[in-house]
Amino acid sequence: MRNILARAAVLALLASLLSGCFLTKLVSVPMRVVGSAVAVTGAVVSIVPVVGNSADATLEKVDASIDTAADSVDEVPL
Repeated sequence: MRNILARAAVLALLASLLSGCFLTKLVSVPMRVVGSAVAVTGAVVSIVPVVGNSADATLEKVDASIDTAADSVDEVPL
């Protein structure tokens, strides 16, 4: 039990030392990774005749909206 309390105290101390910028990056970087994966999927889908280009355009819009949301998270003043 004592070991668990010591670990919790160290974790709380480390969390208090983190800057707000680092905390927002922890949230926004995975969002950007997902957005880029969506963009790559759209590029692959664009090879398909007829529907590929429209699907790629839609997925590019999704990527842009994810980037916009990630930018908003980065702007949060902590």
